[in-house]
Amino acid sequence: MAFQMTSAHCEDATVTIDNFTFEPARLTVKAGSTVTWKNRDDIPHAIVSAGKFKSKALDTDDSYSFTFTTAGDYTYFCSLHPHMTGTITVE
Repeated sequence: MAFQMTSAHCEDATVTIDNFTFEPARLTVKAGSTVTWKNRDDIPHAIVSAGKFKSKALDTDDSYSFTFTTAGDYTYFCSLHPHMTGTITVE
């Protein structure tokens, strides 16, 4: 199965966690936007951006939100499965 990197540009946004991937893996939002990660996988995941934000372990259907107030690129990963990565670009 091939995975495709997708991008989106919006205000508030949702990143879905499913099948050990973040969808979209790259997201562009404006400063002040809130991004919510929603775990649709059947195992826990946790979202971490070093020095910026960190969620608790998210069980199935749990979510975590973070409001981005400063422009820049925010890379993040799942602390339980470090091969899972994503990027939020804040304009």
